[in-house]
This record gives sequence, structure tokens and C-alpha cells, in this order.
Amino acid sequence: MSKVLVVEDTLSELELISSYLRQSGYTVIVATDGKEALNKAVEYQPDAIVTDLVMPGMSGLELCRRLKDNPETKKLPIVACTSKNKELDRLWAMKQGVKVYVTKPFTKDELISAVKYGLNQ
Repeated sequence: MSKVLVVEDTLSELELISSYLRQSGYTVIVATDGKEALNKAVEYQPDAIVTDLVMPGMSGLELCRRLKDNPETKKLPIVACTSKNKELDRLWAMKQGVKVYVTKPFTKDELISAVKYGLNQ
């Protein structure tokens, strides 16, 4: 069973994403900000990370850069799940290490497909 770290500062979104993943058989670890996510990524060694990009403090893009700079977490597939829906946002996120980009609102199938794709890359 794969472990997925979900990073989201909006609790309703965090619950929705976590629920979709659990229903699909994933073990879910949660973090509500980038700093907590960095610590949990090292501690729990998830198989993938689903992160929001717009968060107070450390943005999701900064989180991606820090994960990619750390030898312990640099190979983790990152799925961005964000309200930023412009092509430039997607391209910039990919440059920061995001493997798959999902925009809000999303369906359960879209989210699960994105995570599966990230895990299989």
C-alpha cells in the first residue's frame, strides 16, 4: 500500500483529498504547511506528495524546491493540486519538480489518476 503525504492549508480541501486517497487504498499522512511537510517527508518517507501551491509561509513551489534539494526526498513524485490554472503556472511548477498538475475543482478520478501517474513515473 502506497503512502501519500497531503499538504493543504484549507482543512476542507485537506479532508476531501485525504478521503479520496483513503477510499482508493492509500495510507495518508497530512500536513497543513510547507515546513510541517518537509519534516514529515523525511520522517515518514511517503511514496508521493500531493501539495497545494498557494499556502501561507512556505509556498508549494518553495516546498518542491526544498524537497528536490534534499537527497532523502529528491526522488519523491510531487502532484500539485491547485487553483492556479494558467499554463504558465503549470510550466513553472514543472520546472520546480512537480510531476503532475491537477487544478481545482477536481474529481476523485482526476486526483487518483494523477497520483497513480506520479507513482509510476
